[in-house]
Amino acid sequence: MRENDILIGSLMEETWLTLEQVAAACRVEPDWLVRHIEEGLFPGSRGTAGIWRFSSAQLLRARRMRQVERDFDAVPELAALVADMLEELDELRARLDRARPR
Repeated sequence: MRENDILIGSLMEETWLTLEQVAAACRVEPDWLVRHIEEGLFPGSRGTAGIWRFSSAQLLRARRMRQVERDFDAVPELAALVADMLEELDELRARLDRARPR
């Protein structure tokens, strides 16, 4: 995990981001994000009256997906699968850390 990811997760845990903010942070057009939402690749996205809100975890997911698509010329579904696996790995590591005796 990069320092920037830690900073984002720590500072923005309770903050909701707009579609435009997430797109800018990922260096993609908002249409990229909308297409991925419409394809169901962002579970738990919140949209009301055409206004989308994203958590810091969803920002991390978007960044991961964009990186996989760019670096490996992957289709969005594969990038989403990789993001799912990385999220699961993060959760397992967190559970392991909590289970370790201090």
